[in-house]
Amino acid sequence: MLDKLKLEIIDKVNDVNNLEELKQVKVETLGKKGAITQLTKTMKDKSEEEKKTFGKQLHELKEYTNIILDQKEKFLLKQKIKADIEAEKIDIFLPGYEFAAGLYHPLTLVTKEIEDFFSSLGYSINEGNEVEEDKYNFEMLNIPKDHPARDMQDTFYFNAEELLRTHTSPVQVRTMENNDDKTTPVRMICPGKVYRRDEDDATHSHQFMQVEGLVVDKNISLADLKGTLELFAKKMFGDNTKVRFRPSYFPFTEPSVEVDLTCHICKGKGCSVCKNTGWIEILGAGQVHPNVIEAAGYDPNIYQGFAFGLGIERVAMLKYGIDDIRHLYNNNLGFLNQFNKVK
Repeated sequence: MLDKLKLEIIDKVNDVNNLEELKQVKVETLGKKGAITQLTKTMKDKSEEEKKTFGKQLHELKEYTNIILDQKEKFLLKQKIKADIEAEKIDIFLPGYEFAAGLYHPLTLVTKEIEDFFSSLGYSINEGNEVEEDKYNFEMLNIPKDHPARDMQDTFYFNAEELLRTHTSPVQVRTMENNDDKTTPVRMICPGKVYRRDEDDATHSHQFMQVEGLVVDKNISLADLKGTLELFAKKMFGDNTKVRFRPSYFPFTEPSVEVDLTCHICKGKGCSVCKNTGWIEILGAGQVHPNVIEAAGYDPNIYQGFAFGLGIERVAMLKYGIDDIRHLYNNNLGFLNQFNKVK
């Protein structure tokens, strides 16, 4: 009887083609209601002599069944893995996927061009926190609390002492303050994002990119500033671009100037873009105020400096002929792909 059952089990195992079928055979032979388990229950009806012989044979059958089931399981697992690998094999002759290359945003292009220019003049590129202290954003820039000049840069406050910076000028102040050797000249630019509570329209945004420059040394004058900005203007807008200074007011510079460049559309002849003046305002600048020099630990009787600041969006709009600042932030690939000149 046991020999016949053994042959039946072997046939069943040999006929199995997958793991699910093998599981069913295991239940039918070794499960609670399986054939071997049912034979084990008949032991109580046998004599002591029969129990010894039958029990030994039944145990050997059970061990043998476990062995062939285990071998079959390993074989089926190998077959399944092999089949999975074959199914997932890559056909190298199929056409590949075309991936779009990552490209620079126009603001990044302009920022890199500005950084490259000033780096070539020996300027360092410094960055700072966008969340700034009132002390560095206003007070050390000669704008005390409750001074009406703060109304020019209405901003977002977290509390009485912390705010989203309105300009990158705090980076200039911190650079001067952290310069332990006050006899060492400072030449730096500080690009970054700034925030003001402006209305969003074609030429304004509540956040925008700005780059400011600072030079502090002995015998620095407006002539040095004008020469630097003329070189910058020619680099960004062409060799025929000229610079014009107009008197203005900024709390952190004295004297202060608004800086105009030759209109890049009409080349100074006059057109609707420049309102027939031939000039376009692009940035503010001036000699660093003695109070700012002194607050940073320098002797204003020995050291002077010049500073300037411009919006990177404004430069991009002039350089590329963009008529609405919001185009730069709408993530419209049809618009952005016009500037895909990766350097």
